[in-house]
Amino acid sequence: MKAFSISHYKKNSELQLVDVPEPIVREDEVLVEIYAASVNLLDSKIKSGEFKLILPYKMPLILGHDVAGVIIKVGSKVKNFKVGDEIYARPSDFHIGTFAEFISINEKDIALKPKNLTMEEASSIPLVGLTAWQALVEKSKVQKGQKVFIQAGSGGVGTFAIQLAKHLGATVATTASEKSFDFLKDLGADVLIDYKTQNFEDVLIDYDVVLNSQDSKTLEKSFEVVKSQGKIISISGPPTPVFAEEFNLPWYVKFATKLLSSKVRKRAKKQNVNYSFLFMKADGKQLTEITKLIESGKIKPVIDKVFAFENTNDAVRYVESGRAKGKVVIKMK
Repeated sequence: MKAFSISHYKKNSELQLVDVPEPIVREDEVLVEIYAASVNLLDSKIKSGEFKLILPYKMPLILGHDVAGVIIKVGSKVKNFKVGDEIYARPSDFHIGTFAEFISINEKDIALKPKNLTMEEASSIPLVGLTAWQALVEKSKVQKGQKVFIQAGSGGVGTFAIQLAKHLGATVATTASEKSFDFLKDLGADVLIDYKTQNFEDVLIDYDVVLNSQDSKTLEKSFEVVKSQGKIISISGPPTPVFAEEFNLPWYVKFATKLLSSKVRKRAKKQNVNYSFLFMKADGKQLTEITKLIESGKIKPVIDKVFAFENTNDAVRYVESGRAKGKVVIKMK
């Protein structure tokens, strides 16, 4: 089969189009013919080696964390899926590789594709949907009437998280450029801050939850808008010892996370704020819950551009440019 892979970590490097054997299907896995995949910043960060301590992948590595496609083979112990099922998934870490024609995925990571979505639309959902779900439902337990601040509203995670927070009954604030305001209002944003002309810390006060996806300066400013006993969940770091423990990382990585997060953990303790780092996990059951929200019309996918499979490098570059509104998709079939 054809696939796009890397053979070593390097910034600004191209993915190589290679011929590799079709994946072996283990007893608890299904073989999926890939119709569409989507690109995430995580692919770029892995490519450049940013996560090599947390995710020590073996090379060569096929990238890609989102998939929609059709099951063409099932392992002997697969219970819930059959040949011909249309599915979508975020394969678990160390089992990624959706920039390819086929992939084998553990059945616990997959869910039936929402009936009202195309393959391209479905492929845009898993990683950002699960990130938002794990931040707002699992970790924050967002309640009706709470105030939630979602940074970078027009990005992949932002567009999904705004809709989910609104569905949960929250008042939602976000940052974006002014030209995105109408589009974000349609998704459910209540308070819109133009990051080019305004400082969010001058506008927002006493927020229950902040979803931080930006740099360390933005994280510092986030402490100015969150209330006592509120929560800051960061998907851009720094990682914490709790996260290292959860992921069962080696002792030296645990030590590194202790150093990296010491400043932010001290500030959180001083302000009586709960700070946590989120590195989303694959979860087919949560994806099934997300499917229900999509099929009932509560959440819709937001896609900026669709690229042909052979133009995967262009798709990755476009995501790296930071210009995408919503998700960038690769169409295989």
